[in-house]
Amino acid sequence: MPLDFRKKQILQAIVDDYIESAEPVASKSLVCKHDFHVSSATVRNEMADLETMGYLEQPHTSAGRIPSDKGYREYVDSLMRVEPLSPEESQEFSRRITDSFEELTGLLRKASSALAAQTGYMSLALSPRLRRSYLTQLKMLMIEPGKVLVVVVLSAGVVKDRIARIPDYLSADQLFEISNAIESGLCGKSLEEITLVTVTTAAKDAHIPELLLNQVLYEAYTSIKQADNLEVYMDGTNHMLSFPEFHDNKSARGLFDTLSKDGIIAGYLNEVTDNSITPSYMIRIGQEIQLEGLHECSFITTTYNVGDKIAGNIGVIGPKRMDYSKVISQISFVRNTINQQMRKLKDINGGME
Repeated sequence: MPLDFRKKQILQAIVDDYIESAEPVASKSLVCKHDFHVSSATVRNEMADLETMGYLEQPHTSAGRIPSDKGYREYVDSLMRVEPLSPEESQEFSRRITDSFEELTGLLRKASSALAAQTGYMSLALSPRLRRSYLTQLKMLMIEPGKVLVVVVLSAGVVKDRIARIPDYLSADQLFEISNAIESGLCGKSLEEITLVTVTTAAKDAHIPELLLNQVLYEAYTSIKQADNLEVYMDGTNHMLSFPEFHDNKSARGLFDTLSKDGIIAGYLNEVTDNSITPSYMIRIGQEIQLEGLHECSFITTTYNVGDKIAGNIGVIGPKRMDYSKVISQISFVRNTINQQMRKLKDINGGME
């Protein structure tokens, strides 16, 4: 049964007050704080109806009520008002995200950091799938005998590096000759096209003994392929401990156990990353989040683009009583900023074709 106007008013007020106070909301406080033009008894009756309908819950023996998952869902779908960021907030976000911006990895890290700082919640940014991006540079830098830093630069503005082991007696000049041959032979090829065979073919004219050459080629190939690994940049996990929902050890441990598992969050975010049309943001509340330990949380996500294709996701995790309207404004602004910066990257580097 749809809610009438008064019930919607009362539900909206309860959610707003609970977001602010984290305390169950009683009818008396609602009447004092909000101008409903009805008695406290009427408000109590409406609250009882909302509880019967599943929109409110009564924790323990408290006289007050808190929103249920269904109540929050009604709130975000029908009742809340999303206001744009103030000029000051927009300027601060822009400063945090675009200051000294040079490549995609740095942009995503800054976006995640800015969201955590400005929302006061936990933030995430998921790297894009890059198989259709192409190689622009590959450098292998000698750190010490037997150890090199492999740096892979892709057209999408992504820079990835890893430490690799090579034969101890390979010289820096030989290493330079191999990496230069690979870069010259593979520059402009997409990650989809690059195989161990193409890497080997690119370096076939290097004047290096085959036994030494093969090990270096394998490490170069591995570094190129690992550049396509999904990565999640998290920030603000410590913020979650400041909320009363996670003050008990069980809730906190369940949350952080899930967040610490490699690939869990990346896989969950990646489920909605495709090239179809998606909403500008998605909200998952409590039991809607199919991840152990996050049932007391809400998860707001959006996507960013490379060109006209959805590339990756950014998100904010907070308690169910998070300030949804504010977070939506903030995450939408960050999405637009990332898209603008990605267009600049594409103009500079050719983008992901």
